[in-house]
Formats: sequence, C-alpha cells, structure tokens
Amino acid sequence: MLKEAKAFSSFSVDDLKKAKEFYGQKLGLEVSETKEGLGLQITGGSEIFLYPKANHTPASFTVLNFPVGDIEQAVDQLSGRGVRFESYEGEMKTDEKGIFRGAARGEGPNIAWFKDPAGNILAVLEQKQ
Repeated sequence: MLKEAKAFSSFSVDDLKKAKEFYGQKLGLEVSETKEGLGLQITGGSEIFLYPKANHTPASFTVLNFPVGDIEQAVDQLSGRGVRFESYEGEMKTDEKGIFRGAARGEGPNIAWFKDPAGNILAVLEQKQ
C-alpha cells in the first residue's frame, strides 16, 4: 500500500510570508501557495509542504538537505543572497565560511548549515557525481 504512495515531507513555520520570500527569493525554489500553506517544488518531482503553526518551535535538527556538486560555490552564492551560515565548534567544527569539512577526514560529507526565518535548520551538502 505505502510502497506506491507518493510521500512528501512537511514542517512548520511561524510566518508564511517570510517563508515564501526566503524559500522563493533567497533559495530560488519554486513556491506554490494554498490556503493551508506553502509547497516547495524540489527537483525530481518531490514537494515539501510548509504549514503555519502559531506556537511553532524550530526543529533542533536538519529538516531539509540540498545536495550540491560544489559546496564552495553553493555557500558563496547563498551568502551573496543574504543567507547566513551557522558556525559550530567541537566535533562538527565549521570553518570561516560555515563549512564542516568531513570528506577529507572520512567523517561524512562537506556540509554547511543555515536556518530559515522560522529557525528551522537546513543544509547544503556536497555530493560529487
């Protein structure tokens, strides 16, 4: 039954207008609007649904990953659009650009985290073709 279902992901935001501007203009995604919320069209036909929640609490984990071929280029482009990357210390220490460079150490992909206006954590992660 569920094997054939076209599943989709969803998460909450506290302000649909800010979310629409961020995902549409800053990230360059195609955003559709319904009375229930926003749909983000993702390559491959998937859709992510964002819904308003008055008592929204940002996710404390990554809710959406964007695979990219070149993380340097992606971070530079997004930074140029006003996206601010997170800075972490310790085990997942990021560099001055906000990139965790795990690939060279065999500790996962190169990845950079950032937040949407509602505080949800998103990431770009490098996946070489």
